[in-house]
Amino acid sequence: MKTIRLISTMAFAVALLLSFNAEAQKFSDLDKSPMDAASFPSSYKESNKLIKIVYSRPQLKDREVYDLAEPGKVWRFGANEAAELHVYTDMELNGTKIKEGTYTVYAIPGKEKWTIIISSDLNVWGSYFYDEKNDVARITVPTSTDETSLEAFSIAFEESDKGVDMHLGWGTVRVAVPFYKS
Repeated sequence: MKTIRLISTMAFAVALLLSFNAEAQKFSDLDKSPMDAASFPSSYKESNKLIKIVYSRPQLKDREVYDLAEPGKVWRFGANEAAELHVYTDMELNGTKIKEGTYTVYAIPGKEKWTIIISSDLNVWGSYFYDEKNDVARITVPTSTDETSLEAFSIAFEESDKGVDMHLGWGTVRVAVPFYKS
């Protein structure tokens, strides 16, 4: 009888310790600018991707695009960590070859045009550590506007005649960046 009570007490103690351990784990709240990804092909079932970008999606929250992405200044292309571009096959941007690999994307926003920068920098937070000597390719593209306003910074890819266009939208601002297959 004492053996059964001892085993029962020990089992209760172990269960209690395990429950304390599970309750001790702290999980962070949802980020105010949640991380997202866009790719081409866009189907999540398609494993043969050409290009993918992982970025955080800042929200306007009654602010203007150019209050958050200041014209003429290097911007992290989203929020939090700088956006990370994965190129799964050699591509071209503005006549410059981009070899298969992982890169950081920055932008220099402007009201009429945006400069998109592909950099060899990796694992950087924001654009505070941007270094122009690590630029792999740059392209300056015109902006356009759309009557539909997007609350969250958004990126989507679309097939083009020569490759893939990366479309970004935020508020009513729209930018298309052409990547060509090498």
